[in-house]
Amino acid sequence: MSGLRDGGGSAQDAAYRWLKEHIARSPRHEGRFLSEAEVARETGTSRTPVREALLRLEAEGFLQIVPKKGVFVPPITDEEVRAVMQARELVEDWCVRQVTPAGEGLIGELEALLAEQEGVIGDAVTFIELDRAFHRAIVRRAGNPVLAEFYESLRDRQVRMGLHAVASERDRARAVLGEHAAIVAALRTGEADAAGAAVHAHLASTKAALHLPDVVGWSAREHPVVSPS
Repeated sequence: MSGLRDGGGSAQDAAYRWLKEHIARSPRHEGRFLSEAEVARETGTSRTPVREALLRLEAEGFLQIVPKKGVFVPPITDEEVRAVMQARELVEDWCVRQVTPAGEGLIGELEALLAEQEGVIGDAVTFIELDRAFHRAIVRRAGNPVLAEFYESLRDRQVRMGLHAVASERDRARAVLGEHAAIVAALRTGEADAAGAAVHAHLASTKAALHLPDVVGWSAREHPVVSPS
């Protein structure tokens, strides 16, 4: 039985978290079917909360409920990873440059999230939720609500990718902590180029963890977004 369910969690949450981690640990290039009975057995719950958890995950794009066949976890293609990571790099490079030099409010928020992440290493689901909050804080401080909304849609698509990277690479979570700390340190310097380089290094490392080579011609450092004067 999975250890995902703690004393305060509901049966649906237990099934939801088990499914997220289970899917994340599956080879991303391979599609596969899951059964409600398997999830119920592993989480010690009945089929009703399992079904509710499956509906939540379908809404998030993690899986597809196929009538009369079961639950299908689609593969994540290299093309999809490239598209999402390219978009992230363009958005995050621009945003981190906009917030540099960063005030103590943003620095404090990022450091608090970094400390929280360190405390949940081993819990891939919570770790990725905090990872998203870390990057969201920078994007929102850039002050463009349209871009912030677009970024949220990107991260919705990338949740499974991030979970896969953390769950499948033994030391990936520790590496992320170091890369996030480097972003904070660069923001402290007040140098936009240093901050942009730290973000680029972090996203390049993420692509490497997903076994996706860097894409020549799409680097935000090669194509910086220039703010209007």
